[in-house]
Amino acid sequence: MKELRTEIEIQAQPEKVWKILTNLDAYPQWNPFIHHAIGTAKVGEKVDITFRTGSKEMTLHCTVVKAEPNRELRWKYHILLPALFSGEHSFVIEQIENNRVRFIDREIFNGLLVSSQAKDIDTNSRRGFEEMDKALKATAEATQ
Repeated sequence: MKELRTEIEIQAQPEKVWKILTNLDAYPQWNPFIHHAIGTAKVGEKVDITFRTGSKEMTLHCTVVKAEPNRELRWKYHILLPALFSGEHSFVIEQIENNRVRFIDREIFNGLLVSSQAKDIDTNSRRGFEEMDKALKATAEATQ
């Protein structure tokens, strides 16, 4: 198992961050990491995401496992077989103050191939998470 976690504070209401995060069709307009997403942010629904990490581009076929409005969106996926490589990505919105939230971007990786991808996860995936977090912050704060 390997975990990747980033977080950022955003000057916005949880509802505003949630609305941006769950509007998957708009990802190409603001998200530099997950630049394409198709699906619906509802439990049991399929979401296909395309992202760039380093020089690679990948599409993952995910299933939404949690969609608690204004608090958490989580999806799971696997590549080939769950025993080889799987992940569970969560986006958590924690209200700090009236108009301020902490956004936590977290993924748990499992499977036999995780150790061979550890360096890429620690560098390129981390960079992608951080870029997405900053873009979400800029988008939410620009549209107050």
